Amino acid sequence: MIRWGILSTGRVARAFAAALKMVPDAKLLAVGSRHRVTADEFAINYDVPRAYSSYEALAADPDIDVIYIGTPHPMHAENTLMCLRAGKHVLCEKPFAMNAAQAKAMIDLAREKRLFLMEAMWTRFIPAVAHAKRLIDQGVIGKVWMMSGTFGFRAPFNPKGRLFAPELGGGSLLDVGVYVLSFASWLFGVPRSIRSAARLCSTGVDEHAVMQLVYQGGELAALASAISVRMPIEVLLAGTEGYLTLHEPFYKTNRFTITPVEGEPQTYTVPYEGNGYQFQAMEVVRCLQTGLLESPTMPLDETLQIMQTMDAIRAQWGLKYPNE
Repeated sequence: MIRWGILSTGRVARAFAAALKMVPDAKLLAVGSRHRVTADEFAINYDVPRAYSSYEALAADPDIDVIYIGTPHPMHAENTLMCLRAGKHVLCEKPFAMNAAQAKAMIDLAREKRLFLMEAMWTRFIPAVAHAKRLIDQGVIGKVWMMSGTFGFRAPFNPKGRLFAPELGGGSLLDVGVYVLSFASWLFGVPRSIRSAARLCSTGVDEHAVMQLVYQGGELAALASAISVRMPIEVLLAGTEGYLTLHEPFYKTNRFTITPVEGEPQTYTVPYEGNGYQFQAMEVVRCLQTGLLESPTMPLDETLQIMQTMDAIRAQWGLKYPNE
């Protein structure tokens, strides 16, 4: 049995708590918040035996094996380092950190202390997405040369809100651009060139952005992210023998379509129960039970490389976050 703690009581933490009920060999033992009231409320709502009014107290609980971190972006590095120093394995919500320097410090400490650490890029573990990736790897659409991916929604402008405040890691890139960039990395590896452009809003963060990446083998990715305009949340992969579409919303989809060069399109439906967060938790449990310190599906070196790519993109826009 793998005993979990959840650090945070926000929306994503609530979703993860609900999902853990569906994970074999997982027990949600404790929750940590900065406030006693929210910790107690969370514990009551999700049947959590222990509630702590500080993150440090949660990390110090000797009975916890692994901690899920669901705090806002700028706190990921600080929270992860604190949990690792306390000897806890960690699943950290995406984006893994604010920049590559923070990500490297987190990875270095996990490796030094021989603790499991993984970015919570839950999309890779969604059954339909995982099945589509297996078929791609088997050559179902031939050699994949191109990817297009868009993820955009329209949020009301709030200069102090999480999405638009630079001190909270606002902007489309870290919030949703990371999904399409991570998917491109999963397919093609490390980009050899990056060209991008963004519209920065009055607070200085990116409202919407476009990114063009060329990879080591000559593969191309055309990506876009937005928090100011609605776009399809969809991925299309084009190969020599056809194309594959991950249908909206691709990050948690239950279906995809393969359209061959010759023949009729075929849609695959891979349904699942729950909100989808359980599958990444299952991967963590599997890794811990088999002694793995990294997930082969979401390895730490790739997480670092994705952060380096996002750093390079932001540099092209002149976007820096406070305290960088």
